[in-house]
Amino acid sequence: MISSLSAHWHYFWLVIASFIAGVMNAMAGGGSFISFPVMLSMGIAPIQANATNTVALWPGQLTSVAALRGDLRRDLLPVVCAASVLGGVSGAVVLLNTRQITFLHMVPWLLLGASLLFGISGPVSRWLRTRSAQPHANGAVAIVPLFFVLLVVCFYIGYFGAGSGFLILSALALFGVEEMHALNSLKVLAACLSNFCAVVTFVLSGAVIWHYCLISMVFAGVGGYVGAQYARRMNADVLRTIVVITGCLMAAYFFWRIG
Repeated sequence: MISSLSAHWHYFWLVIASFIAGVMNAMAGGGSFISFPVMLSMGIAPIQANATNTVALWPGQLTSVAALRGDLRRDLLPVVCAASVLGGVSGAVVLLNTRQITFLHMVPWLLLGASLLFGISGPVSRWLRTRSAQPHANGAVAIVPLFFVLLVVCFYIGYFGAGSGFLILSALALFGVEEMHALNSLKVLAACLSNFCAVVTFVLSGAVIWHYCLISMVFAGVGGYVGAQYARRMNADVLRTIVVITGCLMAAYFFWRIG
């Protein structure tokens, strides 16, 4: 009996981590800081762990796109969609062709970089809200530069992805998108579409560990529903601080483990 429980103990941690990741994604993002390290700790190879985690958490993004579809700027859909598809697929393909040991040594740096992105996203988001407080007409957007910058960001999403929302927002704002609702909806669309392309690539390549993925998907969905109920009641700065601290702790753990 005890040996049976011990053999299946890792499933308990996966359930807990997936639920917490779903709650975090619904409230502030950064759920991968919890679910991805737990999958690694279960003995899943680094690239398969990242692929499985991406597939498990993707359905929660789809519901966000549906909720925000009315705020999308139709004139920017072609460039955002094209960059998302090309970047998401290419990032996923490069990940699958990266050596396991190479990616494992990149993990703490990726976690640390994503944590820092979350940390600086607060002031930038406040600046964007201030800038969009006054009504503006849809201004001219530098389409070609925007495409290439989004392509790089979406490549990162396909490869790893944590903290990418801030990068998308910054790219859109930098090249002329000012209205906050449009920024947020386009951000969610780009992240969702890039991750979908990565998901399809991972599934077709056989990189997904399905019995772990399905468990994580179900409980991340439950966590996302619970998190959505409390998201508006929580202070955004407190949530962001929790995400940043979590990411930095996970990065420190992997620096220690690998070093």
